[in-house]
Amino acid sequence: MNSFSIVFSSKAHIALAIAVAAGFWVLMAHFDQLLFFSPILAFDVPPSGWAGFALSTITAVMLGIVVSMNVYIFRTSEVRIGASFFSGSTLGVISSACAGCTSAGFFMASTFGVAGAAATSIFVQYQLPLRIVSIGLLAWALYSVNRRVTRSCAIKPSNNMEEQR
Repeated sequence: MNSFSIVFSSKAHIALAIAVAAGFWVLMAHFDQLLFFSPILAFDVPPSGWAGFALSTITAVMLGIVVSMNVYIFRTSEVRIGASFFSGSTLGVISSACAGCTSAGFFMASTFGVAGAAATSIFVQYQLPLRIVSIGLLAWALYSVNRRVTRSCAIKPSNNMEEQR
């Protein structure tokens, strides 16, 4: 059985995935200055911003799926919290939502001075590659979670097969 059909057979996990994806998408669109709430609700993607917007959308969807699958594992697993339980999704979020890639980078530069300005300029220059890396990390997290769900649902063969015949 497919791990997606196992996890997303529950409406609660579908709702969680949609809520996380939508929340992260709104947050990233606002930080990237694509979504404005004041004075009116406005959304605008400049021609040069389509690649970043597409990568942010992919990241948001993948994050929703990974978080929902992690919650499924947390609810069904006997082991409650592992050392690397949410590490893949956390790394994906951090690398995608790095402060230098958004308007929050100016806050970082003013708070940390020259070091913050240098870090911000590096993050801004490599924004698209960092987002691609974050999608790769989320793909790795999705693979890991998928494998763990599939492994936990595997039926172990019985040693008494000969006795049953």
